[in-house]
Amino acid sequence: MKNTLDNTSPAAGTAAPYWRCRDRILTLERPLIMGILNVTPNSFSDGGRHNSPAAAVAYGLQLVEEGTDILDIGGESTHPGAAPVTVEEEIARVEDVIRELSGETDTPISIDTRNAAVARAAIEAGAVIINDITGLGDPQMRAVARETGAGSVIMHMQGEPRTMQQEPVYKDVVGEVYDWLRRRVDDVVADGIALDTLTIDPGIGFGKTTEHNLQLLGALRRFAEMGPPLLMGLSRKRFIGKVIGAPVDERLPGSLTALVWCIWRGASILRVHDVRASVAALRMATAIAGASA
Repeated sequence: MKNTLDNTSPAAGTAAPYWRCRDRILTLERPLIMGILNVTPNSFSDGGRHNSPAAAVAYGLQLVEEGTDILDIGGESTHPGAAPVTVEEEIARVEDVIRELSGETDTPISIDTRNAAVARAAIEAGAVIINDITGLGDPQMRAVARETGAGSVIMHMQGEPRTMQQEPVYKDVVGEVYDWLRRRVDDVVADGIALDTLTIDPGIGFGKTTEHNLQLLGALRRFAEMGPPLLMGLSRKRFIGKVIGAPVDERLPGSLTALVWCIWRGASILRVHDVRASVAALRMATAIAGASA
């Protein structure tokens, strides 16, 4: 289930989609699993479980064994109501973990941050992807992406983490999120960032109600056809709990159902907590899709 990795871009005209992340090429002939590793005391689902460097490295290697294609490492919780941490604290949480993991595994590492200084330190430590919830809105973050050639995730968010879920309002959530992502992709490409380094993420749960999230999921095919690969992160999120009536540690069935829906509607990367179960669901979904093609 591992993705193909090499150090050269596909030849012009190749049919295989890919995501370029520094000197790595992640082929997207099948969807990829991005395993979540939060080195934080307060993340909504797993805060405090991997808060020491040793525990974080051990868990990262466990996710690799379970089949993750990408390790997404974060040092700041961005769940609704979360307060920011200092850049220095965020770097201290993730830098050594990334450096050690990059020496232990060739699995691509992503840094989940909205701070340019953190992204640069993480890339210097071995990360090849920037997962930015602010969608490369900061010119300094764009400079890091442009100068390093890192893969970048452009995510939509209405508001900011501390207040984003208080009163999210849209006239047309699908149209507004789509148009925002389209404009942001155009803007960053015009700013010198290569298109083949970009993925898009509608930002499920980031300034959206349960109904907004469901509408976006219903329209995923439109986002998948925009051009850049589509990344979806909805594992264990609050709207799943509301739909199925479950606390955060009992949301796996809903998370896997949503994951399979995303796969069938064109998602290329799935950001998840439960890697082993998600890899199994992906295998089953792709087997069915292959038999019915």
